[in-house]
Parts: sequence; structure tokens; C-alpha cells
Amino acid sequence: MHFKRWITAIVALPLIILLTRKGGTILFAIFICIVCMIALVEYFRIAFNKAQSSKQEAKNLSVFSFQLLAFIISPIIIMAAYINSFNIIFSLIVLNLIFSGLISLRYFKTNTSVVELIARQVLGIIYIPLFLSCIVLIRNDADGTAWIFFLLALVFAGDTGAFYVGRLFGRHKLCPAVSPGKTIEGAIGGLIATFGAGLIFMNYFLKSLPLGPSILFFLLIGVAGQVGDLFESELKRYSGVKDSGSILPGHGGILDRIDALLFAAPVAYFFKEYILL
Repeated sequence: MHFKRWITAIVALPLIILLTRKGGTILFAIFICIVCMIALVEYFRIAFNKAQSSKQEAKNLSVFSFQLLAFIISPIIIMAAYINSFNIIFSLIVLNLIFSGLISLRYFKTNTSVVELIARQVLGIIYIPLFLSCIVLIRNDADGTAWIFFLLALVFAGDTGAFYVGRLFGRHKLCPAVSPGKTIEGAIGGLIATFGAGLIFMNYFLKSLPLGPSILFFLLIGVAGQVGDLFESELKRYSGVKDSGSILPGHGGILDRIDALLFAAPVAYFFKEYILL
């Protein structure tokens, strides 16, 4: 498991660095679109898992209709972020709910659980394309490349620190109902690793950032990343799914790999735009 995790990281990391540095904003946005679509497939595998779906729901077209709508709306949200159009992003979120309501009217007579399907689909739109759009918005700025690496370094350090500190020193369960393997010691180790990575990166690449707000930023990114990890674990446990997919050896699916990043990205965007000026 450890070997596969590191081999996957060693192969993927240079590609991500090359794409972020040399690909330009448009190729980066396209890459995020691809990640978004794969993550959505995995999310719907969890959200509409047969273990949680009635036979009636599985047989009709309501699930397919909600998924198709999401696959149409999601890449447009990402590309709207590429052109920095908040109005389009907001309009797409609203339109998605309106169209979901229209779809539900078609199927409610034969499947009253269609209302629950709306909640799952809308959650997926917010959870994946909307949160990923924050990464595209960050990349669009003149210093966007440095900030993307900054965010990735913080999330990766936090994830790695929590994993290994938890395995070596973990004794007290953090949230056993959601993820029995995670410990308080691991969570603290992840926060310390995030804090350390943030200070190192800032000292070499973003020296103009104010220290006080940056410390708060590091801690909130660490917390957001761990909450994102636990949130995906909660979804999988509720639906009876072990991994979101198997596309990444040693890591599971794309969603398993970006769960912390999804929650950290909006925090990073907020701090970059409004606090760490």
C-alpha cells in the first residue's frame, strides 16, 4: 500500500507541476474539468449506490436524468471560473436546482424518493465543480501558479503528517463513527505538518504575506482538509462504499485523493482575495 501510494505520487506530481507551470490557465482549467468529471462519476457511484437506493429508483430514468444534468452543468461552472464570471457560476447553481425541480415533477408520481435525489445531486454540484472552481479562480491571478503550489503543499503536508503520525503514535480515536482509523494524534500531526510546510513555502516563495494572518490561514487549511477527508468518509460509510474508485493505485479514486483539497480550496481562495492581500 505504501509503495503504491508513493509510486503514484512520484508519477503524478511532475505532471501536475508541468501542467501548472507551463500549461497556462486554459489547459489548467481543462485539466480541472477532467478531474471534475471523474470525481463526479465517483461521487454518483457513492450517492446513488444501490445499497441505498430502492429498486423502483434504480429502474427508472430519474437517477440518470439528475446525473446527466450534473455532467452538463459542471464543466460550464469550471469554464465560467476560467473567465472569472461569478455571475455565470451563480446562475448555473440556480439553474441546476430549477431544472432538478422540473425533472422531479416528471418522476414524483412513481418515485417519491426523487426529492432525496435532488438533495444528493445538488450536494454533488456544490461539493465538486463549485469547490474545484475556486482552484481555477486562484490559478487565474498573476501569482496563481505560486498559490496553487502553496495550496497543494499545505494539503499534501497535512495529509501525509496526519497519516504517518497517526500510524506511529495514534491512540485516541478522532471520529470513530465516521473513520475508525483516524486519531487525535494524527490530526494534531497533520496540523503541525501543514503549519511547518506553510512557513517554509512562504519564506521562500511568498515572502510578502503577513505572518499573523498566514498562521491563521495555515491552521484553517489544515482543519478544512481534515474535515474534507472525514466528510468523504462519511459519505462512503453511509452508502456502504469502501473507496470512491480505483483509478489511482494505493489511493483509491480521484475523489479519495482530492477530498481534503475540495474543502481547502474555498478557504484558500477567500484568504487570498480578502485577507492575505
